[in-house]
Amino acid sequence: MSSTTVTAPMPKTPFQEFVYYFSQNRGAVIGFIFILIVLFASIFAGWVAPFDPIEQNRSALLLPPMWFEGGNSAYTLGTDDIGRDMLSRIIYGARLSVFIGLLIVVMSCVLGVILGLLAGYYGGTLDILIMRLVDIMLAIPSLLLTIGVVTILGPSLINAAIAIAIVSIPSYVRLTRASVMNEKNRDYVVASRVAGANVWRLMFIVILPNCLAPLIVQMTMGISNAILELAALGFLGIGAQPPTPELGTMLAESRGFMQSANWLVTIPGLAILSLVLAFNLMGDGLRDALDPKLKQ
Repeated sequence: MSSTTVTAPMPKTPFQEFVYYFSQNRGAVIGFIFILIVLFASIFAGWVAPFDPIEQNRSALLLPPMWFEGGNSAYTLGTDDIGRDMLSRIIYGARLSVFIGLLIVVMSCVLGVILGLLAGYYGGTLDILIMRLVDIMLAIPSLLLTIGVVTILGPSLINAAIAIAIVSIPSYVRLTRASVMNEKNRDYVVASRVAGANVWRLMFIVILPNCLAPLIVQMTMGISNAILELAALGFLGIGAQPPTPELGTMLAESRGFMQSANWLVTIPGLAILSLVLAFNLMGDGLRDALDPKLKQ
């Protein structure tokens, strides 16, 4: 009589476990795929876009998308009031929104993490000073504060990015401070301190890596917020300036054609909606995959 040997399944590595839980969220996977497509189109915009985004064709003014009556297959999403191709402007506008959004998140996260580490690790007077400054910034509506900073710096795309980054710092400060305060008295930190690790090594090498999971989720959500605020500033005329193909600026330029050429408003609006929704869906998936309490 032969006996069969039963082997235990191999345990998943942390990366395999992350991929498994992330893939269980269909919305997150769809958002991730959409973002990959947008990133590809953004990186290779010079080859993907059929026309120069600021090139004008006076013989093709206000053409509707090609599936409407009067559309032209050469202009898939139609043209604006001065003959610029809408598809090309959407591709370049999405590139601007995503890359500037990434830049904003990196700037605000770096500054916010440093301040949060200092406040959470040292505590005392330094913590009080940093957190009172954060409370003051949070007491002012974010869009109003952003407009105030841009007004001081002057209307431009770079100044708008700097303003949004400054306004986004408090969320990273509070998140990092809470994580550091939760970690700094754990056994592995005490052991590193006893072993002779200096303060900077304790903060950036020992404690910070264990605080990254919520920060990664916050950064993903921060990109969608940055895209929205950048579009809002462009719509108000204090962000990217014409003829820069920026989604909010495109909305502002097309306000006068809402009745006669509604695709000029609808297409950039749908582009903003899709980008923000994709990043939010991916952020939800990252949160579910990185938070042990949410793993089913």
